[in-house]
Amino acid sequence: MPVQILMPALSPTMTEGTLAKWLKAEGDSVKSGDILCEIETDKATMEYEAVDEGVLGKILVAGGTSGVAVNTAIAVLLQDGEDSSAIVAAPAPTPVSRSAGVSPAPVAPVAAEQRAGRPRSDEGRVFASPLARRIARDGGVDLKAVRGSGPHGRIVKADVDSVIAAGPAKAAPVAATAPVAAAKPAPAPAAASPIGPAFEEIPNSSMRKVIARRLTEAKATIPHFYLSIDCELDALLKVRAELNGRSDAYKLSVNDFVVRAVALALRKVPAANASWGEDAIRRYTDIDISVAVATPSGLITPIVRHADRKGLAGISGEMKALAAKARDGKLKPEEFQGGGFTISNLGMYGVKDFAAIINPPQGCILAVGAGEQRPVVKAGTLAIATVMTCTLSVDHRVVDGAVGAEFLAAFKALIEDPLAMLL
Repeated sequence: MPVQILMPALSPTMTEGTLAKWLKAEGDSVKSGDILCEIETDKATMEYEAVDEGVLGKILVAGGTSGVAVNTAIAVLLQDGEDSSAIVAAPAPTPVSRSAGVSPAPVAPVAAEQRAGRPRSDEGRVFASPLARRIARDGGVDLKAVRGSGPHGRIVKADVDSVIAAGPAKAAPVAATAPVAAAKPAPAPAAASPIGPAFEEIPNSSMRKVIARRLTEAKATIPHFYLSIDCELDALLKVRAELNGRSDAYKLSVNDFVVRAVALALRKVPAANASWGEDAIRRYTDIDISVAVATPSGLITPIVRHADRKGLAGISGEMKALAAKARDGKLKPEEFQGGGFTISNLGMYGVKDFAAIINPPQGCILAVGAGEQRPVVKAGTLAIATVMTCTLSVDHRVVDGAVGAEFLAAFKALIEDPLAMLL
């Protein structure tokens, strides 16, 4: 029997994605490990590898199609000895339930007249082929008002074409519990108000939608509190200049020192390397640092794993590679999923200080401001020093104030004595 190729879940938060482009055409031979297509997820654009071998018999979802639900059939793979007739003879795909923890949107009940001839799952899902769904979306057809003629009442292309051919009645709203009534013309939309500034609408990408949802949940459900500390950078800047002058193989940034200092401070204060769970606090034994990187699509946090075991040059090279892949949308899931602590650095933009929103499920995020010359008092005398303000956002369920203060004290000591990071 033909093998259905399904839209994969390439990240824990992915419920739908965009099939960016096909790298194989219908009729091409496919081997296990071949790259079939590129899929844009809520985090990055990834290559999708074939698992089975055969011939790509039919592409069901065209390249450039957005909003493709996870587990939707996107293509059919023919096995040895099969031809295109096997695709027609194949039974309708068995619907695959969504991954655990993701609840489908509620669907209003419909009248008995509408339910006849088309099956629904317990959640109220309408079964339709991907092609039928796309034609219905483009034609403004409500699939809940379509009677399916395919196997087991599945809606197919011909069913949607018939509704479109019937005329304007296709868009008529259907009462949730009353029998189907004659279609009434929809009221004319209200004229746009001339009041207010001109604007353009920029469609939200899958990544932007997930960022919005997660940050809203974080700010609404996590009891944040904030601790700030000032760190003098003059010794660090001197060591950085000396190290960068020794070799052309690396170019250390202040952020590389920050990552190293955070990792070593977490080794000294492991209670800050933790996340909240309803039954237990999870304290991480590995020190994996997430570093926020701005991309055209939004913010993503690639991870420097085992950062406490890596030197400054290793951290610098890894961060440059991860940042480049993040901006190109080429990060692998294992390169941005996980992490126990996040750093967000806006100092390069001249931001003096700020408070970042915690990256769930982590318990802390460190917001790093710009180093700037400020007046300081040393031994009772006024002096000028390069000072950087860092603010720790803390989940009070996980980390108490004293633990957060202890972490910042360890971090400050390392930043102000950078030679200690080289030991």
